[in-house]
Amino acid sequence: MKVLFVGGTGLISTAVTNIAAKKAIDLTVLNRGNKNQGLPSNVQTIVVDINDKEKVKEVLKDKFFDVVVEWIAFTKEDVVRDYELFKSHTKQYIFISSASAYQKPVQSVPITENTPLENPYWEYSRNKIACEVYLQSLNDEAFKTTIVRPSHTYDDQSIVFQIKSWEHPYTVIDRMINDQPIVIPGDGNTLWTLTHHEDFAEGFIDLFMNPDAFNEAFTLTSTFTFTWNELANSFYKALDKTPKIIHIPIDFVVKYFPHLKAEIYGDNGYNAVFDNTKIKRVAPNYRSKIGYTDRVKKIVEFFQSDPSKQTIDTKFNETYDAMIKAYSLRNSNEM
Repeated sequence: MKVLFVGGTGLISTAVTNIAAKKAIDLTVLNRGNKNQGLPSNVQTIVVDINDKEKVKEVLKDKFFDVVVEWIAFTKEDVVRDYELFKSHTKQYIFISSASAYQKPVQSVPITENTPLENPYWEYSRNKIACEVYLQSLNDEAFKTTIVRPSHTYDDQSIVFQIKSWEHPYTVIDRMINDQPIVIPGDGNTLWTLTHHEDFAEGFIDLFMNPDAFNEAFTLTSTFTFTWNELANSFYKALDKTPKIIHIPIDFVVKYFPHLKAEIYGDNGYNAVFDNTKIKRVAPNYRSKIGYTDRVKKIVEFFQSDPSKQTIDTKFNETYDAMIKAYSLRNSNEM
């Protein structure tokens, strides 16, 4: 089976690339080549920017793939471009959407493929929905589409908190070590689904050239759910530290971290529990074996074994502490 990944070196796609290579799939990745050094030796590469349509057309001229997987399309324009580029070069096109596209606020759980797609809070999710609508409108018998909606997928280097510094994730661990308080928005009791990228990969590969996946959409997540309180406490346990957690209302949090508003209101501020019945029916290798809290110690060890990973975001800390101080002052004034 000949497969092309557009991207192939991201957090989710790396696991799929590695497992596909082990299964002797004839895999090629098409990307700009920035992270190709760690690819398995039997994976071929096409180094080109997918947005340079003329160059892509040139390199695809004499090539045909059973499956094309698009890992890095985020807007309708991206998938329109892909249809133009790949419609004569593949049998099946797999688009990576997002479970954040499901209706917000969440009306009921578990979330299934029948849950409406609607997210008024997050543009990222609305763009994914627009991609899906376009692909489902094609009605091209020679170009089968498959849509996959993962939720929060992680690897063994992923520090998961609702409020953290993306560029310096160790900052929140450093706060725990130094007995500085950690903030959890709301009461911390909403359920959040976390999927290890290797678990995702096993089920995902079963969709390749699977007739039952043609022109279908699938939720593909773990069955492991955790409250945000449980997640924070798993880090305290791994660090052998006494928890020091403050719960602050979401409305107050987003005044200090406005860039998080769309993500909290549009995704991780609700119970995210998914029904994976549909993907299990078509993917015999679907699995949900790796729980995030079982990997936290390994994640902490990864950062603590390499001083270069232990960078601190001082500006983030200043804003974080200002938020805590203002909330404490507000509470004292209300007493």
